[in-house]
Amino acid sequence: MFTIHMPQPNEKCFQEIAEQYWKLWNFPNCIGAIDGKHIRIKCPGNTGCMYYNYKNFFSIVLQGIADANCKFFAVEVGGYGKQSDGGTFSSSKILNLLKSGELPVPGNTCLPNSEEIVPYVFLGDEAYPLLECLLRPYSQKEITKDHEYFNARLSRARKCIECAFGLLSARFRILWKPI
Repeated sequence: MFTIHMPQPNEKCFQEIAEQYWKLWNFPNCIGAIDGKHIRIKCPGNTGCMYYNYKNFFSIVLQGIADANCKFFAVEVGGYGKQSDGGTFSSSKILNLLKSGELPVPGNTCLPNSEEIVPYVFLGDEAYPLLECLLRPYSQKEITKDHEYFNARLSRARKCIECAFGLLSARFRILWKPI
């Protein structure tokens, strides 16, 4: 996977992102929403089905993380189209930085209006793995009202990454057709 260079966020930057998620989306301790977007490509020669995705076209995956204002602060591009978002994430630099402790995520802190100490987290959809630093929605199997409420709040906060991709596609219309 090829990494696009962007300045790596520092601890203060993550704290500011979390404050914005709390202020704008009422979701505490969120330091970004993550998702992948399939970018249409012409099939490279001799690649078999590596780039053919579940949407029935050839693509590479652009994985991004957005702040509460729908602005990207981390991007990786080059995952195979056949990979799921979770598969792309599992081989990403961001996960390696998280696992190694090299990403300067702030330490655990209290939830607003509470004494419960919890970590800062990224928000993903159901394609992403559940990790201490990555929340995803509850499964629809045996879901409770509390889980439905949580899922709705998570989904609302996650819209930032969906909007970021929408803004990217609107600005760079070349992304609408195979490149």
